[in-house]
Amino acid sequence: MFYDDMTRGTKLGAGLIGSLIAGLAATTPALAQETIRINVLDGYPARAMWVQEFTEFFIPEVDKRLAETGAYQIEWNESYGGTVVKPGGVLEGLQLGLGDLGIVTTIFHSSKLPSQAIAAVTPFVSSDARATARAVDEIAHEFPTMQEEFAAQNQVYLTTGVVLDTYQLFSAEKVETVSDLEGAKIAGAGMNLRYVEGIEGAAGVRGGLTDFYNMLQTGLVNHAMLWPEAAETFKISEVAPFMLAVDLGAVNTKTLSANADFWNGLPEEVQGVIEEVAVAYRDRLADIAMDRAAEARQAFTDAGGTIVEMSAEQRTAWANSMPDIAAEWAAELDNAGKPGSDMLRAYLDKQTAGSEALRDWTAGLPQ
Repeated sequence: MFYDDMTRGTKLGAGLIGSLIAGLAATTPALAQETIRINVLDGYPARAMWVQEFTEFFIPEVDKRLAETGAYQIEWNESYGGTVVKPGGVLEGLQLGLGDLGIVTTIFHSSKLPSQAIAAVTPFVSSDARATARAVDEIAHEFPTMQEEFAAQNQVYLTTGVVLDTYQLFSAEKVETVSDLEGAKIAGAGMNLRYVEGIEGAAGVRGGLTDFYNMLQTGLVNHAMLWPEAAETFKISEVAPFMLAVDLGAVNTKTLSANADFWNGLPEEVQGVIEEVAVAYRDRLADIAMDRAAEARQAFTDAGGTIVEMSAEQRTAWANSMPDIAAEWAAELDNAGKPGSDMLRAYLDKQTAGSEALRDWTAGLPQ
């Protein structure tokens, strides 16, 4: 009898617990984690600094922040180095939906993304990658123009990346003055090709960062405009053992953007985290660019390269030899109904605080 009572009590307790569990299950929402697949594009190889930082910083940081709520998990698929698109093909690749997020090298798209050239049309203003990144990104949020240009390409602008502390000139032979560049062929990309227009007989030759080594090696060009970190990464000292430290300036060349259809389908939490990490990624790239600048110079000389400091007088002469590319850029936007002149003034106000520009790029703007 005693054992029967115990059995009945055990069954009653088990039944009560089962009922409680069933009740809780009926009233508590399921904590199912949603997995979202994100395809990332860049035509440059994984060893490129901004690509490497996307892999090693951006992705883990997004994952970490999403893990705080546990509602979403990202399945990342990274395609770099021409596996899906070439370096100049990220903009179109994202537009067509070949990727969801991508690092657009904006210097390849001056006609589709003209406002992105705002730093490129103001050389000899600042060699601080951090200041340039923040200034361009602030302009993108204060004026609608930049975001509208990406929207026209079926994309959402996320942030600006500055991956170079300043453009320098790398040469097969020693260069010290502007006159040394007369009649020379100089490799560049985008707007910086116009930096040589005022030098007698000099010609800019368009190329991408991955092309410069071969262009110099084959003699297609005598010089190339790039920055020390990239020169180290792509072993430029082997074919151009002289660096002219001219400090042409820091320029935004990378923009992180998203395919608009993909972006609009993301949960708000995921959008918010990606936007937050995009800003952190922007600042990290600029910090690394500045930190690596001195290291890259040392690596250049360690590899047998020679650095020649251009005099202040010659730097000023080069700056003044250039056509008024800033006023031309602003006028083109003004004529299209965009606030080009206002954007330029606002950008330079942000940049020139604490810096010494060699040329007043607002002088040619309408008063």
